[in-house]
Amino acid sequence: MSTRTTAAKAPRRAARPAKTNPLGLEKTAYRGRPSTLCKGCGHDSISQRIVNAAWEMGLDQTQVVKLSGIGCSSKTPAYYLGWSHGFNSLHGRMPSVATGAIIANTNLQVIGVSGDGDSASIGIGQFKHAVRRNLPMVYIVENNGVYGLTKGQFSATADEGQFLKYQGVNDLPPLDICMEALTANATFIARSFAGDPKQSETLLKAAMNHRGIAVLDIISPCVTFNNHDTSTKSYGFGRANEVRLHDLSFVPEFEEIEIEDYEDEIEVELHDGGSIVLKKIDPDHDPKDRTAAYSAIQRSLDEKKLITGLLYISEEEPTFTELLNLTDTPLTQLSQDKLLPSREALEGVMASLA
Repeated sequence: MSTRTTAAKAPRRAARPAKTNPLGLEKTAYRGRPSTLCKGCGHDSISQRIVNAAWEMGLDQTQVVKLSGIGCSSKTPAYYLGWSHGFNSLHGRMPSVATGAIIANTNLQVIGVSGDGDSASIGIGQFKHAVRRNLPMVYIVENNGVYGLTKGQFSATADEGQFLKYQGVNDLPPLDICMEALTANATFIARSFAGDPKQSETLLKAAMNHRGIAVLDIISPCVTFNNHDTSTKSYGFGRANEVRLHDLSFVPEFEEIEIEDYEDEIEVELHDGGSIVLKKIDPDHDPKDRTAAYSAIQRSLDEKKLITGLLYISEEEPTFTELLNLTDTPLTQLSQDKLLPSREALEGVMASLA
């Protein structure tokens, strides 16, 4: 009679419970669709920062509206906060749509994402008036100095003397998003770098808690239009040596640029071999001092450095919705009889005009 020996099974380790936020949601619930942007694009890093910040804060996505214009940056709302409302507007016209959404429902958290072409060129007027009115919203400018969606032309924020393979040398001085926001009386102004996740997320959380307009200028390098012609992986080499079977485009993959935390300033090498210098705002800088903010921004421009951190904040200015004396109940939730004036009220108006 044979006997079978069975080895004792090791106890199964209990699965680690998924980490959830104050709403009981996992971080995956705050994601959107897969990105279609170039591999390594800084815009994708910013989208992830929005996901992280919104998840950690326990933001109710059903009370968020995300808005954009036209451009690579304006595609990104599809990549985060998948349960929220969204609207992709016309080129440079996102602030107008944001204004309507805010007035219709003051309960919404509004996140607008734009690009340097969308906000600093065709949309500069809309940008300035949104800032001037102190619209209660987060206004993110994903700033790469080029029109990435339309093949890499210079944008209004491109540095003077910058060289692009298909455009030559830029002879015009750049607009500075933070300086433009400051002159238009923005009540929250900050700048960061897409590869600095810690600083970017901290500033995003502060922006989402701000009562008025919060302008975030986030430098986000373009990986596509700054290639070396001498590289065998570049567009120039490929087009000169390829045997074309179909008229298709290909964008090579790059590693996303990330930097370590730094004390004062750091030089960051970009994909094209160039570099930028990031400089943190002085720890003694008073972000409520408007004159100090002007000086800090101008000094960074003179030194050809990108100053980062919270540059200016004012919590005393009334928001646009406060100036309109809107009801505490959002207009979208008012009944028809409260939205429309009565016949007697209209007759009174007509009588006053007689």
